[in-house]
Amino acid sequence: MSEPFSPPGQEAIHNRLFAFEADFSGDLRCLPMAVRRKLDLAGVKLKLVHWHGLSPAERQSLLQWKDDGRSLKAMGDWLLGRSHSLPEGPAKALEPARACAWQQADTLPGDVALSCAQLGLQIDPQRWACLDELQRFALIKLSHPGHEHRNMARALGEFGLLRGS
Repeated sequence: MSEPFSPPGQEAIHNRLFAFEADFSGDLRCLPMAVRRKLDLAGVKLKLVHWHGLSPAERQSLLQWKDDGRSLKAMGDWLLGRSHSLPEGPAKALEPARACAWQQADTLPGDVALSCAQLGLQIDPQRWACLDELQRFALIKLSHPGHEHRNMARALGEFGLLRGS
């Protein structure tokens, strides 16, 4: 699979694994943020139990899958079809993500600011604007209410965003 074109100075985000995911990214036992983002963009709700029903090669393929519109449509169709044969039942089709907070660089979402405040940290809104879409996606997912925030500080540090309150 060839890498998609990335403008100079920009790393492809479709298959990036973050350092804060290192505990489980080697064997892909959990869904990496890059795959979770593609699932949202493709409009597929894939549970962890579905993920575990896929072979290691299929998981790796999903990580490497490109994230342009045509590729995401093909990925969604493949996953919905493939999941029908899983004992857990099929994945669910959802509306593809459009105009979500992680797709917007101009406004720091309240959940992210609140999660940071609970950790005694802050994100400079101007730094938020400099993050790429996958980084914003990860921080929003890590900041969901009820989510274990243990990786939030690690992600903030990895993205160069730590600033004490």
